[in-house]
Amino acid sequence: MTTLRDAAMKSKAWPFEEARRVLKRFEKKPPEKGYVLFETGYGPSGLPHIGTFGEVARTTMIRRAFEIISDIPTKLICFSDDLDGMRKVPENVPQPELLREHLQKPLTSVPDPFGQYESFGQHNNAMLRRFLDTFGFEYEFISATDFYRSGRFDPVLLRAAEQYDRIMEVMLASLREERQQTYSCFLPISPTSGRVLYVPIKHVDARAGTITFDDEGEELTLPVTGGQVKLQWKPDFGARWAALDVDFEMYGKDHSTNTPIYDRICEILGGRKPEHFTYELFLDQNGQKISKSKGNGLSIDEWLTYAATESLSYFMYQKPKTAKRMYFDVIPKAVDEYHQQLRAYPEQTTEQKLMNPVRHIHGDNVPASDLVVSFQMLLNLASVAGASGKEGLWGFIRRYAPEASPETHPGLDQAADFALRYFNDFVAPARQFRAPDDIERRAMEDLAARLAEWGQPVDAETLQSMVFAVGKDHGFEPLRNWFSALYQVLLGADQGPRFGGFVALYGIDETRDLIERALAGELLAAQSS
Repeated sequence: MTTLRDAAMKSKAWPFEEARRVLKRFEKKPPEKGYVLFETGYGPSGLPHIGTFGEVARTTMIRRAFEIISDIPTKLICFSDDLDGMRKVPENVPQPELLREHLQKPLTSVPDPFGQYESFGQHNNAMLRRFLDTFGFEYEFISATDFYRSGRFDPVLLRAAEQYDRIMEVMLASLREERQQTYSCFLPISPTSGRVLYVPIKHVDARAGTITFDDEGEELTLPVTGGQVKLQWKPDFGARWAALDVDFEMYGKDHSTNTPIYDRICEILGGRKPEHFTYELFLDQNGQKISKSKGNGLSIDEWLTYAATESLSYFMYQKPKTAKRMYFDVIPKAVDEYHQQLRAYPEQTTEQKLMNPVRHIHGDNVPASDLVVSFQMLLNLASVAGASGKEGLWGFIRRYAPEASPETHPGLDQAADFALRYFNDFVAPARQFRAPDDIERRAMEDLAARLAEWGQPVDAETLQSMVFAVGKDHGFEPLRNWFSALYQVLLGADQGPRFGGFVALYGIDETRDLIERALAGELLAAQSS
């Protein structure tokens, strides 16, 4: 009999493939620290966005997969680079003028424009942690400011001073000649202005653990320890791996060319380079990379305004090495596909379950779906239900599924709320009804007549076959043109649900009335008014 571990060792699901790479790292001996360390990094230069969440969600999926194939304990660290200098003012925050005078100061020394925390960095860290806690992630949070100032980073910083020439050799080989003239892997934090200084280093004293530089014309010497000096971001990456003994970290494709640099600096500082996973970037509606400072694309809270958290996790699971456009219009498909996978899960074999995204989202506790009506269908019901709100939707739902109620199907009740919100914000403003042409009019009159004479059970598949037959009888070729006409004339949309399912849910008489109103020009007239 195949055990869960045996099946997982053969599974082609990408979290298991990555987990097996991590396990191979310890085929000779287990980690001396007693656990496998997974890490994710966060740059709190702007409000957390979905890409940030994606790193933690996907790393957690790999961590869960590892825990199936190995008994070695694991830990996940979320590391915030909040000692970085603020290079520009984000476009999506209040009081930008408040931040402007604090450019180049560490993010934890910049005032919070929201007025809620001691600093902008702490505000953004809190937003990230709030969201990660909402999803129930198990992680340890580390602030770079605390890591540097508490002395936890001191041994590696002193080693960096000792290995300064070797680190610089690696870095200078990757820089343009002009940048080479002023580059140093150490960035002092000015005792005068509080800013992170990008200045040439005049002298590194490895024995004393100090650096000497000019600050506004005055020569200063600072210890590299205690948070008075930080590392440039590329050396910092490798140094952090060495300091924490990181075993796995994933990051976006934009980091991929720097991976050899991170690895080499980690090794120079006495560490073992971790396993890596490079994912493709998320794009906004215009195909541009999502940016924290620009605030383009979807924010975490925006997704959760229109769909449950699990649908976002499902979106993150899909093809992480393929660039994906992430905008509001991806939400309905993600919701419905997630519930399709939930419904399939109970009847699947062990091997199939390990390939199912919901296994990687929920671990051992995969819930049952109570979405007896799809999200897309709820959107279409909202289109024809008028101003009756959620109770109007439930009127249709109860007729279609008499056993369902908000109490017995809380997920469906929540989805109805989400669908109404999504419809009002995105679907309704874009609806474009049109009048039918002569062929379409005759076909729709025929459809209404057949519905008036319908004496069979109100079954989605049987109704779909009848609608299909109407299209064939009226010469639509290809038949998708018939369904497109139904969507455009009746729903004001280019796409829609399986029309038989829509009729079964909306009702025979209600669908006839909808057709009659469309043919009378009432829907088009209402749009123009």
